[in-house]
Amino acid sequence: MFKFLARLGRDTKGATAVEYGLILALVFLAMVGAATTLGVQATNMWNMISNVVTSSS
Repeated sequence: MFKFLARLGRDTKGATAVEYGLILALVFLAMVGAATTLGVQATNMWNMISNVVTSSS
């Protein structure tokens, strides 16, 4: 059992997969943040246009 645990402790095959998973998670969070910001800015722009058109009528 000790040999198995020692070999498992030296194994680095899964570390690369974990690193790629963390990078993917960070990219996903950045994309969600960018999409949220873009959505808020687009909504504000359309509200401003709507207010301008309503007030000029």
